[in-house]
Amino acid sequence: MASISRRLLLQSRQCPSRIRSQLSPSFAAQWQRPVSTTRRQCAKKDTEEGSATVADAKAPAEIEYVAAAPSYSNRPVSKTKSHKHMSKEEKEATILSSIKDSLSALDPEVVEDAVRKGKQGIPFAKDFELENDEHWDIEEDDKRKVATGFWAEGEESMGTDEDYFGDDVTSHGHGQLQEHRELREYARLIAWELPLLSQLARPFEPPTESTPFRFRYTSYLGESHPAANKVVVEFCANDLPLTAQQVSKLIKLAGPRYNPSTSIIKLSCEQFDTQAQNKRFLGETIASLVKEAKDGKDSFEDVPFDFRHHKPKPRFEFPKEWALTQQRKQYLEDKRQKVAQIEDERLHNGNLIDGKTVIETSLPFIEQAQAEPVMVGGPRGKARR
Repeated sequence: MASISRRLLLQSRQCPSRIRSQLSPSFAAQWQRPVSTTRRQCAKKDTEEGSATVADAKAPAEIEYVAAAPSYSNRPVSKTKSHKHMSKEEKEATILSSIKDSLSALDPEVVEDAVRKGKQGIPFAKDFELENDEHWDIEEDDKRKVATGFWAEGEESMGTDEDYFGDDVTSHGHGQLQEHRELREYARLIAWELPLLSQLARPFEPPTESTPFRFRYTSYLGESHPAANKVVVEFCANDLPLTAQQVSKLIKLAGPRYNPSTSIIKLSCEQFDTQAQNKRFLGETIASLVKEAKDGKDSFEDVPFDFRHHKPKPRFEFPKEWALTQQRKQYLEDKRQKVAQIEDERLHNGNLIDGKTVIETSLPFIEQAQAEPVMVGGPRGKARR
């Protein structure tokens, strides 16, 4: 059973409309008045039997209570005319006027005006018959949050929260399970998805004259890397539809990007965020170079070739004297056969020393000749000088 202090605390902080409907009274307060010593207005008791009819006995209580409800001033309620001396029309008029006053009191504008003027409404409802602690539970406004649970966070598919009884695996165990799930996922891809890639395979076709450019891209298998946006293009100046004079001008315009050993011009770009933008920039650069090379206003004949940027790697060739000829191979084969024949003759004549045989024959005599060493102790208890 809730204590008196707890009832007062909850009664002062919580709104009656949020308490369960089966425990709330038949009326709702417009606002909460402060603690006051004003006596609470109550309905009159039923009259004794024989003094009036049942309808006459219940009517005064309803009229007295309703008439007292909309009073917002601190002045005492004026006494109404006795119910016994009212006619039927007066009773109906009194009830209708009280209902009208009650309905007007429910108007928000009237409530705000009463609060602004310092008027006070009916006292806070009492005697809710709240005896157990669960009677004070407040219902949630959003029923969906209660149904889904705290950890669902708006995901209806997750369902309600499950009770935890301390029987779950550790975080390390969950990590092992997640790793196992990833391995099974890749195993399914290898078994079912990778064989389908053979349908997309195309035979290799060497580049033609219409495709002289070779683009190269860099991928890091889904990982973000600054060099993933870099695009490199290579092409040979002789593969372009240009004359000899235009090719020479193009090589001079390319500058250090031309490799005289392979006759290939190499360009790269990584200044943009995507590969498509870098590739477009390279295409525009090549188009501008070709356009400038075809321009006949200046042929750059007075500009010499400058290949100082290129440092060829030294390539060592195998000496011709070291190459094996047929005569050299025959000479080495005859020499090997002669050495093998000499070794065979020494083995059968006993001139070839076999280390294993020497050890097996001489080891027993060596063990018998050597005597077993005996330890000899020196003087004890005397310090040596």
